[in-house]
Amino acid sequence: MSDKRPNILFAFADDWGRYASAYRQIEGDNTPNALLDTPNFDRIAREGALFTNAFVPAPSCTPCRSSILTGRYFWQTGRGAILQGAVWDPSIPSYPLLLEEAGYHIGYTYKAWSPGVPRDAPYGGDRTRYAPAGTKFGEFSFVATENVPQHGVEGAKQILYDESRQNFDAFLDARPPDTSFCYWWGPTNTHRKWQRGSGKALWGLDPDDLKGRLPAFLPDVHDVREDVCDYLGECLAVDAGLGGLLERLEELGELDNTLIVASGDHGIPGFPRGKCNLYNLGCEVALAARWPKHIPAGRTVNDFVNLMDLAPTFMEAAGLEPHSDMTARSLLNVLTSSQDEQVDPERTFVVTGRERHVGDAREDNLPYPQRAIRTKDFLYIRNFTPDRWPMGDPRGLDDPTTEPPSFDDLCDDTRLVYPDMDASPTKAWMIHHRAETQVQRLFDMGFGKFPAEELYDLRVDPHYLNNVAEEAQYKEVRQQLSDQLMSVLTEQEDPRIVEPDCRFERSPFTDI
Repeated sequence: MSDKRPNILFAFADDWGRYASAYRQIEGDNTPNALLDTPNFDRIAREGALFTNAFVPAPSCTPCRSSILTGRYFWQTGRGAILQGAVWDPSIPSYPLLLEEAGYHIGYTYKAWSPGVPRDAPYGGDRTRYAPAGTKFGEFSFVATENVPQHGVEGAKQILYDESRQNFDAFLDARPPDTSFCYWWGPTNTHRKWQRGSGKALWGLDPDDLKGRLPAFLPDVHDVREDVCDYLGECLAVDAGLGGLLERLEELGELDNTLIVASGDHGIPGFPRGKCNLYNLGCEVALAARWPKHIPAGRTVNDFVNLMDLAPTFMEAAGLEPHSDMTARSLLNVLTSSQDEQVDPERTFVVTGRERHVGDAREDNLPYPQRAIRTKDFLYIRNFTPDRWPMGDPRGLDDPTTEPPSFDDLCDDTRLVYPDMDASPTKAWMIHHRAETQVQRLFDMGFGKFPAEELYDLRVDPHYLNNVAEEAQYKEVRQQLSDQLMSVLTEQEDPRIVEPDCRFERSPFTDI
């Protein structure tokens, strides 16, 4: 008998953020999305639902993925709650392994969980990994640039598209007859590093077109614009790779029996207030879902979504009860509704957070613990250790007279200084220009210490430039959001709140 349960295709790109042309209709032309044309993501959104308030549970890849795979807050995933030093706890159920137990054919290509121990364990590890054609897609701009002299620009890119599609074909070929599948496509090319100048050379994106379109906390200078431009090129590569998967499903006649969800694990890397931060640039992501006859087409949904909600959603779409250990809530009622804008009246906020990312390489290697609550109008952040450096050890560069490492070294070596921000030309430029009057405030906002509480009124301050936590007129709002955040953290037994001797402050969570 044919298995009529839906296939599940989850396209989940490293460090993708919210970069797709589908969001231009929401943002207008004053953001980097004005430069993009992402027809494949846009097709999913157009033929399904586009989410305007999708956020990751943590702006760091391993804790975010741990949360999504288990349908739990990241602090509920053992040592999966950290990046460096992550270890998977096999006693925690993950949705792909639960689906496999229920008869699904599961697999992934590129990155599913973490380089932790054991690698990609919650998706089955090497047993369910399909990459016979290789993994060069993760170095897209470098590999394509190398192949341009022989194959031309489009031919060089096509080699990598073919690799992705051949890996997907290998997964499909291994599927038993009449069996539904659950596939995770996890390209990593949007993670650092990228070939400098590739945004223009490979994709025709002009850095000067970004002038006036960057967030106000980034210097609007050529080096930064080119850096963003190169990143946008990688986003276009993700979209093109996604298109190959859609085309293959269409050829097989299985496109319309597949729940397709596309998103990413946090925001842009190597930029102040992006990855590893609880601001929008770090936590807000693209999200679209397509499943004909189940998800009404052409909808824009404003419900607040934490991506950990996808685990119970996939379970429920497969006709299964979400596991009792999952603390997230299924999105299926939102997806299948015919309603636009706000569907579920309870989905008015998300809670995000972080603990240890890379660490600052000091002997104690302590984390930088933060939790936040984001609503339509406000972002409230609680910094539990404001004496620590959010982006890691400054190595003396908090003194503007200290001579920094070379520009090229700062572009290449993340651990030289402020190691919780990826190495990048933007990081290098800001460090080298940090003493300049027009840069100093932006540098302090991105690299300096944070107060214990931050509150931003996004109605008048969409780039979260002015912390109003201490202003009298916001006292009631600050208290209400603080109480709401603490209520969720207490209910969900966050060690930061319920453990006097918090586990994240000691071994093994601080081990290098």
